Amino acid sequence: MRIPMMAGNWKMNKTPAEAVEFVNTIKDELQRLSQIERVVCPPYVALAGVKQALAGTDIGVGAQDVHAEESGAYTSSVAANMLVGLADYVIIGHSETRQYLGVTDADVNKKTKLALKYGLKPIVAIGETLEQNELGQTTVVCDRQLRAALEGITDLQNIVIAYEPVWAIGTGRTATPEQAQAIIGGVVRPVLAELYGEAVAQATRILYGGSMNPANCADLMKQPDIDGGLIGGASLKVNDFIALTRIAIEVKALF
Repeated sequence: MRIPMMAGNWKMNKTPAEAVEFVNTIKDELQRLSQIERVVCPPYVALAGVKQALAGTDIGVGAQDVHAEESGAYTSSVAANMLVGLADYVIIGHSETRQYLGVTDADVNKKTKLALKYGLKPIVAIGETLEQNELGQTTVVCDRQLRAALEGITDLQNIVIAYEPVWAIGTGRTATPEQAQAIIGGVVRPVLAELYGEAVAQATRILYGGSMNPANCADLMKQPDIDGGLIGGASLKVNDFIALTRIAIEVKALF
């Protein structure tokens, strides 16, 4: 059985002090909701404080990206080995890094390999833009991004996949549960089965991201191939993130 996950991507929000205050507010309740995995992904500058604040809990900490090279003259960048001890997970290939930072499919592959090398668990994000969606290219784009991200990687045990339609990220628009299931269950998992076999495909967790909130979470989580959420705006609100975690537990009947 796949253990569901709720991962909060805070993006460029919360100072180090605000981040620690937030997790101190939320951690006791989240710790009680231990039937699923909970992860918070603060900005780089808050990782150390958040990691320390969550010491003694089983709540994971994730970084929001990592560089595609191990070291070098890459001013402002953060290498995978620098995250060791600060993060358990790292988001790779989020559409905002693809759009604003020029991250390519090849970069995603290199970042994923480096994360694994240093014991970090990648949350690999894929998803189509609104234009691609309207042109009927969703399947082709997601297929291409997924295969490129995983090229040369033989073990998926520590990898989580996140399907995030770009047009639904931060817009308030959400793919319908049926649309999300069609891609996750009809494209992502079959590609994994082709590459790694059915058993691996069925064991790999696949999250949905894109304006998931307490109002639509239950319907999304009822889909058989959706194993949780990569949450943006709602993860910045104490009550919303707790509610999402509770809903996921209830829908998946993890009592």
